Amino acid sequence: MTFLPLRSGEPSLLQQRQRAAFWFLAPMLAALICVAAWPLLRTIWFSFTDTTLSDLYGGQWIGFDNYLSMRTLSSGRTVWRGTLVDPAWWNAVWNTLRFALVSVTLETVLGLIVALVLNAEFRGRGLVRAAILIPWAIPTIVSAKIWAWMLNDQFGIINDMLLSLGLIDQKIAWTASADTAMYAVLIVDIWKTTPFMALLILAGLQMVPRDIYEAARIDGIHPVKVFFRVTLPLIRPALMVAVIFRMLDSLRIFDLVYVLTPNSAATKTMSVISRENMVDFDKFAYGAAQSTLLFSIIAIFVLLYIWLGRVDLTGDSSR
Repeated sequence: MTFLPLRSGEPSLLQQRQRAAFWFLAPMLAALICVAAWPLLRTIWFSFTDTTLSDLYGGQWIGFDNYLSMRTLSSGRTVWRGTLVDPAWWNAVWNTLRFALVSVTLETVLGLIVALVLNAEFRGRGLVRAAILIPWAIPTIVSAKIWAWMLNDQFGIINDMLLSLGLIDQKIAWTASADTAMYAVLIVDIWKTTPFMALLILAGLQMVPRDIYEAARIDGIHPVKVFFRVTLPLIRPALMVAVIFRMLDSLRIFDLVYVLTPNSAATKTMSVISRENMVDFDKFAYGAAQSTLLFSIIAIFVLLYIWLGRVDLTGDSSR
């Protein structure tokens, strides 16, 4: 078989494929610029102005005053203002980080256990796989409303069950009390999102060759050792990507907290407080500064996670 040489100036096959891929991706890139990049840049711009919600185009440049500013009063006292010295903001940062760490950790562990069960051979496995996704498929607002009723201190079923079992001696205001509000949010989030983690981890388990387990069984290796020495290293890429997805969601959690525990300082997250300032208090530029800081924190967390965890997002295992 003979191959015809390329004419001078004619693109190679690789160049043709790259060009075709670009044109296929162009509509998606254009959509991302319109719905993500442009609003993000506008928000960053608003954070350096005194823009108000009633006049989005009349804001004046004020620099970093929304982040940190110093004022000297007539009495000679120096007062610091801005998001970086706002106790409410740092409380929201702490709530968000605590929520993200606890929820992602528990969802990863529980999701791994569920994925291992669903990966086993048993009758009705397909039906169980479909049923386990129901909590994740339910919209977050609906889930929050359902659990708000179940956790109600007057007529909620959770208190009735705990009282019947003798685990508590009086009804608990799960979503109203500062001591239990975060636990309530975590319970609902873990219930809803664990199936998502299990689905991603199960996809990684499906890629593990069955011959490895058969060889380990013949050699008499304990299943626990097989899990830590064989299964866990092989599904590590899928597990790391699943954790990234959940970390992104948990750091920008809004709807669940806003519906389940409104106006609670114990659960107020960075997204909730930024929306509160932008809309409720008409501090649009101040809220934009908090949104910009939220984006920066998420970006730093993800970059550090990818770097320290050596996560390969290219899909090229040969590197």
